[in-house]
Amino acid sequence: MGRITTPVIAQAHLGVERMSLAQKVALTDEIFKEQPTLLASILVLPRMGVAMEQVDVAIHVLLVAFQAMKRSGHQWPVVTEDIQEGCLQRLTARARFNEGLPPELVAQIVQQFCDEHAERFLLAFVYGYLGDHDLWAVRTEAEKYLVLATLNLVECIAFVGSAAASK
Repeated sequence: MGRITTPVIAQAHLGVERMSLAQKVALTDEIFKEQPTLLASILVLPRMGVAMEQVDVAIHVLLVAFQAMKRSGHQWPVVTEDIQEGCLQRLTARARFNEGLPPELVAQIVQQFCDEHAERFLLAFVYGYLGDHDLWAVRTEAEKYLVLATLNLVECIAFVGSAAASK
């Protein structure tokens, strides 16, 4: 079971939704101090052709994820560039594995991945939020980078959370 529960995600999402721009900037400053690599993975998206409206989606996910980490009551190790790269490699390997499989088998694999994920409630939030913003169609390379970056946030948080829990 993960460290981030459904009520924590709901509280974090609602809290971010209610924040003023100044509060979001202050929270972003806090992320810069505590999880700079996570922030950098989102701030680089415009260089990859992602439109600012879509970057806002990724920023919202980051803000909610960070608030959820804080609200969870656990200490979270810093996500390093090495951790981030390893998580991205595993994520893209899973995506490549699914390519060319029959849709019903892909659905089973995705369901199993979600059910067994270390932070499945955070993952469910991200899946839903990306879906709400019509990003699952991945119509462009830029959207591909956005989806990978937001999913990798979840992977990194799950990884460091699992590592901390096993100590």
